[in-house]
Amino acid sequence: MKNRQFQTFHGFLKNLGFHDYSKATVQFYILIHGECKIMVKSRFDLNAIIDLKKWHKLQDSLSLVTKMAIITVDYKGVPVSKHSNCQSFCQGVRKDPLLSQYCQKCDARGGLEAVRLNKPYIYLCHFNILDIAIPIIIDNQYIGAIMAGQIKLRDPDIPLLEQIVSRPANSETNNKFKTLEEDYLSLPVLSFEEVSTIADMLFHLCTYIVEEAINKHSTIEMYKKAVSLDTDPPSMDSIVSSDRTYRNIQAIQNELSSTLIETKVKKFTSHEIRPSNRLLQPAFDYIYHHKNENVTLNEMAKLCHISSSYFSRIFTKETGENFSVFVPRLKIEWSKQLLETTELSINQISDKLGFCDAGYFIKTFKKFENLTPAVYRNIYKNNHVEQM
Repeated sequence: MKNRQFQTFHGFLKNLGFHDYSKATVQFYILIHGECKIMVKSRFDLNAIIDLKKWHKLQDSLSLVTKMAIITVDYKGVPVSKHSNCQSFCQGVRKDPLLSQYCQKCDARGGLEAVRLNKPYIYLCHFNILDIAIPIIIDNQYIGAIMAGQIKLRDPDIPLLEQIVSRPANSETNNKFKTLEEDYLSLPVLSFEEVSTIADMLFHLCTYIVEEAINKHSTIEMYKKAVSLDTDPPSMDSIVSSDRTYRNIQAIQNELSSTLIETKVKKFTSHEIRPSNRLLQPAFDYIYHHKNENVTLNEMAKLCHISSSYFSRIFTKETGENFSVFVPRLKIEWSKQLLETTELSINQISDKLGFCDAGYFIKTFKKFENLTPAVYRNIYKNNHVEQM
């Protein structure tokens, strides 16, 4: 399917069996760079990330400034905000059972095209009214969209825009249009240049706001986790009062992440190794009592009488890291103890901890500590002498 060409994206969806485009929106089968991919459920939830009351105030202000109706939807296409400045004509159309179904199809298809293009998608609805679908994509995750528009174009020579849904021209729909014709004529009018500028502004502004909200949300979650582990994280007051730039939030997250990992390692470098999942006890006992061996995941899974995949999953849940990362990190913690308390050479420490050679031990040590074992020992000794 990767190299298969489709005449239109809508034809591609039909080939997948999605004749109901609202369902296609929920499933997020999207065409990206000629390759069929499935965009899985977003790990981000707009409802949990942003303050919807404040968001709606901002949305109302943007709607007044841009003269466009605006609504925010989540990754499933479900509105998470009220409709700001919805025009009388569109309100009337959306209240009509027959005409509203075409509005829903426009929203669904517009959203799909915006996700596919990874940028604002400007199109015409079934009444030739201009609308914009603006995707909110963070870390390659589609988490929602801003739907804006309900305006007419001023330009006599407007660019060729796609009318993504066609409404059947019959007496019933024509008569319904005539009852709303006065409202149609009062729709706001903008130039295409103004529309393009507004689309780009909303795209960058909303992405920035949501990205910042996600970073603060994840920082708070990490803080809560650190507190639950009885670590010594930065105080919440210092986080709240500190500079809230993206770089600063990243620094706080890195500090909290480091605290969490160090706590996990310290827990398992103690003489009492008691994992919360008792299935892992044989593995931890073996690792601790056979420090000079290069143990493997498959060996430990066999020792615990469970499959390698299941062992890997519960081990990561227990320690917070993959087996291939946690065990070397644990050995480096042990090596630091030996560097601090013994006169063993680098080669001897490497052998005692089961590294294949001293060079690999030094490389691994530097990976976790950002300095060599010899430098670490010298720094420790110098600090110890100064304290005396």
